[in-house]
Amino acid sequence: MTVTENVRVGTRLPERRITAVSADHIKMVALVLRDSNPIHFDLDAVARAGLGDREINQGGATMAYVLDLLTEWAGSRGALRRVSCSFRANVFAGDDVLVGGEVTAVREEGAGRFVDCAVWADADGRRAIAGTATVVLR
Repeated sequence: MTVTENVRVGTRLPERRITAVSADHIKMVALVLRDSNPIHFDLDAVARAGLGDREINQGGATMAYVLDLLTEWAGSRGALRRVSCSFRANVFAGDDVLVGGEVTAVREEGAGRFVDCAVWADADGRRAIAGTATVVLR
């Protein structure tokens, strides 16, 4: 997926789908991050918190889906200049997540073409993340 010179306001980023977020992956991320919040691995804790009956994905892991989309679209991690997201809903084990974006501004600055985007991650129809990002295209 390579960005072309035809990027303009309204250009849609190619959507990325994560099928059935894995409970095992959520638990592994909790271990790696030393995240002791039991909503990521203890179903009794999830129920006691009134959050349902499935493990809850880390917000940062869901945001990583957005970062992966931007990196792939722009061609490198070095292209990312700014990302700002708000976390609006939980992503649960088993959810399908659809990540997307749309170009909101394009400007030439110095040696690069800066592209602002609205970005999002929807989990089974719920807007889990909404935000903005800027990438530079060379």
